[in-house]
Amino acid sequence: MSIAITERDVPAIERAGAPSLAAVRAWLYVLALLVVAMVVVGGATRLTGSGLSITEWRPVTGAIPPLTEAAWLLEFEKYRQIDQYQLLNKGMSLADFKFIYWWEWGHRQLGRFLGLAFFVPFLYFAAKGVLRGRLALAVLVLGAMGGLQGAIGWIMVASGLKPGMTAVAPIKLMLHLTLASVILAGLVWVASGLKERARDAAAGAFARPATLLVGFTLVQIALGGLVAGSRAGYTFNTWPLMDGGFAPSLATLFVVTPWIENFVDNVALVQLNHRLVGYALVAFALWHAITAWRAAPASGVARRARAVAGLMVAQGALGVVTLVLVVPLWAGLAHQALAMVVLVMAAAHARITRAEAG
Repeated sequence: MSIAITERDVPAIERAGAPSLAAVRAWLYVLALLVVAMVVVGGATRLTGSGLSITEWRPVTGAIPPLTEAAWLLEFEKYRQIDQYQLLNKGMSLADFKFIYWWEWGHRQLGRFLGLAFFVPFLYFAAKGVLRGRLALAVLVLGAMGGLQGAIGWIMVASGLKPGMTAVAPIKLMLHLTLASVILAGLVWVASGLKERARDAAAGAFARPATLLVGFTLVQIALGGLVAGSRAGYTFNTWPLMDGGFAPSLATLFVVTPWIENFVDNVALVQLNHRLVGYALVAFALWHAITAWRAAPASGVARRARAVAGLMVAQGALGVVTLVLVVPLWAGLAHQALAMVVLVMAAAHARITRAEAG
């Protein structure tokens, strides 16, 4: 994210055409919204068990769904060959298969649309000379990461098609979600930098904590990806206690050998790590908000810090509700969506604070 445009670049770009600069900023925010939609639909795909319903990666021809009954039966037969069907869904009807197929197809189709929404305007703005220099490089890197994300998505799905697997590998789901989150934060970071900001004397002391908040949020999202991938949220469904205490015993937390694999494969340790980092993240956000308020109550940095802290607290509370209710679909999706909202606000806050600090 450090390659994003800086404030000293903005006047030169504005001389090339201010309306185009505003359009670039709007375009990047639209892309950010589409990334949020991708994450939410991806979450629904996971929670409905739909992610393995399409067993092939066809980036171009896969855009066309089955159009005849024979085509549907062919797709269903491919699905019936994998272990998820054999071990979990044996006897599923064609109508049930269509339900999970449409979720996965919709997720992939949204990814294709997102690619077009990036590529076509990028070429237009580059041809107009608005995207150039570091701005062009920053946006191009984010676009390349989006292309990589598609490949990682298929690698993730392929991990669930291997013999003995009924779901995707947790570490690959974590990677898929984390990269999407990094792209989202990058889009918001660059877009927030495409506007001159008035200097704020109060901002200088809070630029680094605000930036750290973005990094910590990404770490927590990655841990949430592990929770989702290992289905750790369906275990230890009590709060604030976990297995009758603040944390399970060491014997429970490190039952897997070698010990390092517990951080990915042991649902007890995976969930505990997500809880602990969540507590630390909420505490850090509250500290950041309180110190900014004490230093300059009426400043923009204080207002934004309070907003971020409020969202962090709400997200923590929603996480507890999701856990205690054993991850109903609505709560799981809301928790994932709010995580993206928190990340967007944290990234915008950090970028604007750095700009105000000068």
